[in-house]
Amino acid sequence: MLCDCLLCLVFVHFANDGGSTSIVNGNNSIEEEIKGRISLGNRAFYANQDLFKSKLLTKNSKLWMYKTLVRPVVTYACEMWVLKENKKTKLRVFARKVLRRIYGPTKEKDATWQIKSNEELNRLTGNKNIINYIKAQRLACFGHVHRMPDNSMVKKSI
Repeated sequence: MLCDCLLCLVFVHFANDGGSTSIVNGNNSIEEEIKGRISLGNRAFYANQDLFKSKLLTKNSKLWMYKTLVRPVVTYACEMWVLKENKKTKLRVFARKVLRRIYGPTKEKDATWQIKSNEELNRLTGNKNIINYIKAQRLACFGHVHRMPDNSMVKKSI
């Protein structure tokens, strides 16, 4: 949907809850949108918390659950986001929180437990963080738009 003044892009997706929207206003200010997406991601994570805590599931299974159940909720319509550094930080913090739950703490030689550092999480995930995922989604979206016919409404508006 495009608003009358073309200053507001609205992406509509009909989900089980009847539909969710993602709004980018004329100032490209999507701070409230990202804040809401992180909140929804928290809800998705905590709704499945028993599975993420389960000793019966492997770390790879839990990582797959994160990538298929939680991350898509947070990154819905991320192709049109203009990310500032503070929003990138908030997204990274959210993703690292989930990854720390998945990978758990490390037992040190002196029998103490240490949470995983950011560098350890990057190493474990192969530096595939949420910001890189958003950049890949934006690039894929650009490719789709670029391949559209020149008279396409979407290609003309972007």
